[in-house]
Amino acid sequence: MSQNFQSVRDLIDQRVEKHPEKVLLTTAETGADLNYLQLRDNSDKVSLLLDKLTVGKSQTVGFLMDNGYWSTCIFLGVMYSGRVVLPLNAVAGPDQIDYVLTHSDVEVVFISSTYREKFAAVIESYQASILFIDCCEDSGPDWADSLRGHHSDRLGLPEIQPDDTALMIYTSGTTGRPKGVLLSHKNVLAGGRNTMMAHNLTEEDKTLCVLPLYHINAEMVSVMAPLVSNSSIVMARKLSISKFWSWIEEYNCTWFSGVPTIISYLIEQQQREGEHSASPDFQKIQATVRFGRSASAALSPATHQLFEELFAIPIVETMGISECAAQILSNPMGRGENRYGSPGIAIGNEIRIVDPAHQSLGTDEKGEIAVRGDNVMKGYYKNLEATAASLDNEGWFYTGDLGYMDENGFVFVTGRSKELIIKGGENVAPREIDDVLYRHPAILEAAAFGVPDDNYGQEIMACVALKPNNHCDEATLLEHCTNLLGGYKTPKGIRFMDELPKGPSGKIQRLKLAEKLAN
Repeated sequence: MSQNFQSVRDLIDQRVEKHPEKVLLTTAETGADLNYLQLRDNSDKVSLLLDKLTVGKSQTVGFLMDNGYWSTCIFLGVMYSGRVVLPLNAVAGPDQIDYVLTHSDVEVVFISSTYREKFAAVIESYQASILFIDCCEDSGPDWADSLRGHHSDRLGLPEIQPDDTALMIYTSGTTGRPKGVLLSHKNVLAGGRNTMMAHNLTEEDKTLCVLPLYHINAEMVSVMAPLVSNSSIVMARKLSISKFWSWIEEYNCTWFSGVPTIISYLIEQQQREGEHSASPDFQKIQATVRFGRSASAALSPATHQLFEELFAIPIVETMGISECAAQILSNPMGRGENRYGSPGIAIGNEIRIVDPAHQSLGTDEKGEIAVRGDNVMKGYYKNLEATAASLDNEGWFYTGDLGYMDENGFVFVTGRSKELIIKGGENVAPREIDDVLYRHPAILEAAAFGVPDDNYGQEIMACVALKPNNHCDEATLLEHCTNLLGGYKTPKGIRFMDELPKGPSGKIQRLKLAEKLAN
């Protein structure tokens, strides 16, 4: 870890001192710029507002907004102020938003009108305990205009230590309830640094960010890495496949980060439109873009190679997890040095493969992937048991992913010891879907599981058994899930069985269901 800065505030202050007018962020749709001086000024406004609301140091402040100028200022500004920022998942169902608002002890939530309306019923139940502050993603909010002229040297900001918590992000686990991952200032700076090192980022680089700011990939890779490397971000409100290449061309982006789903959609669009599309200018794009980056789920070698053949742009496959501030593995940058089917080698942290007793295994021996470094989380919020189960006294985090390491240090992931479904780079806990299905009065047994999918990597399916003398159809159950989970976590399909297969202990066997559906 660099000794030049110990916190997000230190880093922003140094950028203002040396490069006050340098643009950190440009919004893709409007072209509005955010330079470092403006970022610090807006961070000061966030700090002063939270002071006026008597939100103390290390208290949690959330935001429920799409990507934009102000959502970025709030994301960084809350950390700058010495509080803990909580990005809320905008595609989550009401049940998950309800749980996170309760579990996180959040005091203030900045919210856009879109999500105030979408989650109106949930928000209404918290009006007495949580302050919801209206904030548009791009235009300056009224409270910010009223705080002009205030700067950090007049705010009396609390001192921040490297191990102070900066970010809390909820990630699904096998228990079905999301877990609050606590990342310190040291962690988030390491997350940005590791990405910078892996991809040789310089001050001349500019990334296109199309992933949402509630995603660890966007937070660490698309925001913190440019901040650490003094490079730039072009941020889209939301992903648009039809505008993706046009944005890269218009703003001269040199790299982008995505998930396999996005890569598949870009391939599909190019194959459909081909040379009939008048724009963008791919010769210009190929001369500008150094690489694309894939993370959050396994990228199939066939998709990887097809993208590179179609676009003549290298894809760097990586692996990242929330508990380690995103990136833990990356393929090297040099052409011909990567391994298709592998997320790469350790850069900026240590990786080892261990047996069930957590003893290191040898080359090509399969076991659990473990990580140690400055990027490894502090722990799970209010969950000492889960923290102790995954993080040891020597700083090793046990990921629950299975794989092996070859003689050159490349890791190959072979499976998961956890039952997570990874859909489009987002972790989905099957138990969460089970619980919603069980809430329907006709359901006797239910189990959700992942099945292979060309677009999402994995898609969600479920099997159910009905109570005797009860009747229910697939459409009714899908509507039930959509109402409680949101569309993203709703199963693609639901199959009916007389009885779900169980093991000796009586536990429903999800893998057998997935195998049965495949045959």
